[in-house]
Amino acid sequence: MRLIAASLALLASLASAQDYPNRTVRIIVPSAPGGGYDVIGRLLAERLSPDLGQAFVVENRPGGGTLVGTQAVAAAAPDGYTLLIGGLANMAFNPGLHKEVRYDPVKDFVPVAMVGAFTYALVARKDLPAVNLRQLIDFAHTNPGKLSIATSGIGTGQHVSALMLKRFANVDLLEVQYKGAQPAYIDLLAGRVDLFFDNTTTARPFIADGRVKAYVTSGSVRDSLLPDVPTAAEAGLPDLVLDSWLGLFAPAKTPQSVIARLRGATLKGLADPAVRRRLEATGWRIISMSPEETRDFVKREAEKWPALLRQAGIQPE
Repeated sequence: MRLIAASLALLASLASAQDYPNRTVRIIVPSAPGGGYDVIGRLLAERLSPDLGQAFVVENRPGGGTLVGTQAVAAAAPDGYTLLIGGLANMAFNPGLHKEVRYDPVKDFVPVAMVGAFTYALVARKDLPAVNLRQLIDFAHTNPGKLSIATSGIGTGQHVSALMLKRFANVDLLEVQYKGAQPAYIDLLAGRVDLFFDNTTTARPFIADGRVKAYVTSGSVRDSLLPDVPTAAEAGLPDLVLDSWLGLFAPAKTPQSVIARLRGATLKGLADPAVRRRLEATGWRIISMSPEETRDFVKREAEKWPALLRQAGIQPE
């Protein structure tokens, strides 16, 4: 009987893949329109719709950082018709930031495919005397609490980057909270705040025209947008590595045949030279991993970041 049941389940899975999708598929973006999650969600919807023959529509579900939208997908039917844009924030940061996440990034989701990663750049007001990261750290050690660093919301990449800098350089910086990057730059350009660890794509125009100076980027490799700027690891802080990544996820127990179909279409879209140019021109580094590598990567990130956040002094709320 067990063999018959297993055979029937396999046949049902194969049948679901053959006619998948036969109706509209929702891609849940757990943030407001305009950010990185939204950009990737809309790019995937644009590519998957014609390739798989059904509409893939983006549904923005912001709230609680990225909690609300992510929780909704975790509770959705595992049939391939409700997908999630998952990344560093909702798959790794959230368990270290919130006491009641109500989902497990590893147990409640299956990764379809990684899409891309971007870095953060440590920038300073243009008249700050330190010319490199070593000089900046030396100044901060000599003058504890004198340097200020802008952060853009608790738990954001900008905030976590600043905390990592403080911890791994063992420096006392005054954190100044802002409601986004734009007001932070207003004060940085006016000299009212000294430092900001911001998305490299956003920081690049300010660096290019000399309105701010760049010390390092946060990635595991140099960012193609700022090839002359060293990584923090190259500049002497080997533990300060933060690649903010995004990918496509489905609820756990979604049939593997459906996952395979979605993955194939996603990788086909990412292989398009026009798509690659579009992503790379805006600072994205396309990620290519096997299914096994992707699962292992997400698991490592989900274990690593809550521990790092605790070490940096962030307590779940």
